[in-house]
Amino acid sequence: MSTTIEYDVVVIGAGPVGENVADRVVRGGLTAAIVERDLVGGECSYWACMPTKALLRSASALRAARQVPGAREAVTGDLDVAAVLGRRDSFASHWKDDGQVSWLESTGIALHRGQGRIASARVVEVTGADGVTTRLAAQHAVVVATGSGALLPDIPGLREAAPWSSREAASARSVPRRLAIIGGGVVAAEMATAFAALGSSVTMLARDGVLPSVEPFAGELVTESLRAAGVSVRVGAEAVSVHRDDNGTVHIATADGGRVEADEVLVAIGRTPNTQDIGLESIGLAPGAWLTVDDTLRVTGGGEWLYAAGDVNRRVLLTHQGKYQARAVGDVIVARAKGEEVQDGRWGRHAATADERAVPQVVFTDPEIASVGLTAAAAEAAGLRIRVVDHDLGAVAGSSLHADGYRGNARMIVDEDRKVIVGVTLAGPDVAELIHAATIAIVGEVPLDRLWHAVPAYPTVSEIWLRLLETYGR
Repeated sequence: MSTTIEYDVVVIGAGPVGENVADRVVRGGLTAAIVERDLVGGECSYWACMPTKALLRSASALRAARQVPGAREAVTGDLDVAAVLGRRDSFASHWKDDGQVSWLESTGIALHRGQGRIASARVVEVTGADGVTTRLAAQHAVVVATGSGALLPDIPGLREAAPWSSREAASARSVPRRLAIIGGGVVAAEMATAFAALGSSVTMLARDGVLPSVEPFAGELVTESLRAAGVSVRVGAEAVSVHRDDNGTVHIATADGGRVEADEVLVAIGRTPNTQDIGLESIGLAPGAWLTVDDTLRVTGGGEWLYAAGDVNRRVLLTHQGKYQARAVGDVIVARAKGEEVQDGRWGRHAATADERAVPQVVFTDPEIASVGLTAAAAEAAGLRIRVVDHDLGAVAGSSLHADGYRGNARMIVDEDRKVIVGVTLAGPDVAELIHAATIAIVGEVPLDRLWHAVPAYPTVSEIWLRLLETYGR
């Protein structure tokens, strides 16, 4: 027997995106329920952003200390692996969601645990672990915020070899002696950095290169650094078969006839939407597909009541952009529920337009890669008339103070017709904290002539802004 409970908004998925959608609509005066089959807090809290960066941070701090005389002499040992894993565990809340559940309760958001499936227009059925089904009726909107999962390629023997996904890597209870990584993107590069620092012998099979979506110079710097750290980076190598033998050893054959042996294999080649079992077929949409949305995050072909935010709409698979979308869609739903005008213009409050050309991202490798906006190749593909401005990041006075032998590079992409910046990429130690200035310049479309009056403090690494402008010329 099932019961029906009515809310203004029902959100499927209680990761950071779903939480922010629900919080936004409740702040707007509506009622909201959130449905979650796993831990409240989602992938980012337990298996991605937080625990992976915790795995990386200790080694990063140790490297930084060793690059500064005085601090270098005080470092007398190597990483304490148990302490690193323990700190990681604390950032993952030991895989318990009590704190997140308490937050939901404090905000007045109702939590329904179980598998949520759309049964019909504005109706979501939740099947709990006990098999009991609860019907949730949404007065105004249903929002799909189920995120994405690791893509597992159809390589012979791979599934039977029990590979790691990003989840297993982020929550590993011990460090494998040998780790093979299939992939060369962000997850692959970060986990190669982390596990090499923790003592693994790491082999990367990077068919398309390391970090192929960033500016080439950035990927080259990371590749060089990984190799210097002892990682075997095999650019162009493609796994064609995988086998785990009775002793637990994983054997990987590559297309060029090469072979790799490892204790664990991590697959990090992309993501797939978590839409296989959420009832899309009941409203004429394809299960397992990405959900196409407009700039107000309303699902194309899903009716005026269905929205999708975060990874699941494939616009940008980053937590901070998903939360940005969540704020936008929450405001849209509140406005439409109250009969208010929806501001869906280019920079309207209800439109998620920053996903087009103003997306910041940090890759926490050694060196860090921080970027926002377009690469040179993407800008040219978009038909922009651009100028590429490069500068040696290590030549800035603040960089030499930051660390001896500081190495890095900065690139600024200028739209020559409008004289505004459309892309910035920074590669070097601790550049993550520099990227928001670039994001503001791009989103605000600040003219270069105006940026001359944004004077960076001396001596800081931020002086790179002055050097880029000087290189560009007035």
